[in-house]
Amino acid sequence: MTDTTRGPIPDPAHHLAYRACRENITRLVTSDPSVAELPVPACPGWRVRDLVGHLVLVCRMAVDEDPGEISEPPPPPPGIPVHELVITWAALEEQLPGVLPRAEWLRRRILPLDALSHELDLRTALGLPPPDGSPALADALDLAVMGFTLSLHGHGLPALRVRTPDREWTAGEGEPAATVGGGSLEVFRALTGRRTARQIGELSWSTPPASWLPAFTWGPFTPPTRAVEEAAPTPMGPDRHSGT
Repeated sequence: MTDTTRGPIPDPAHHLAYRACRENITRLVTSDPSVAELPVPACPGWRVRDLVGHLVLVCRMAVDEDPGEISEPPPPPPGIPVHELVITWAALEEQLPGVLPRAEWLRRRILPLDALSHELDLRTALGLPPPDGSPALADALDLAVMGFTLSLHGHGLPALRVRTPDREWTAGEGEPAATVGGGSLEVFRALTGRRTARQIGELSWSTPPASWLPAFTWGPFTPPTRAVEEAAPTPMGPDRHSGT
């Protein structure tokens, strides 16, 4: 028998990972009023205020249990100050514990992925290093590999082993035909549209990567034509192939 008197089962892992990103972003965007108007190279046409507004709208859609596509809502109307946006975001985030337990699994998981991706976009725009040990990264990377798996299938490509220093996945079906590897953040950025085809080719590949490059375009993600941030160096290994 199900006990219905206690309400929905909490979903603390995804909420806490999301909260960590929100708090980091809030601290960064309120550090200096001039930050709001800085461009965000990873999000062409956006300034920092637009990035925060996007995150507020994504959070609002989750709280309102809006079934619409949450990956690409428009930025808010111009003129809303950043300090007002972050206050609204904090108030909305407080409501997530009552919403996430009954949300579909993709909605629960895509919130921290979206927040982490844009936290990294913001840090690049501000010339800051990535966060040290983000609690959102592990699950965001799992979800990114899952989306990449569907893209491999959609492009009719063979399976690919994806490897980071401490984890490994098989993206696609069957025995992997090749391996691509790099640091966890670097692989995440490559899988989520923040690395050019050339930068993707500079990861550690066990074979020339050209055949797999089309699969890096999936969902809302498309490799940029120009670098939006400097890629972290990938150690040369015995199976290293460079270039495309």
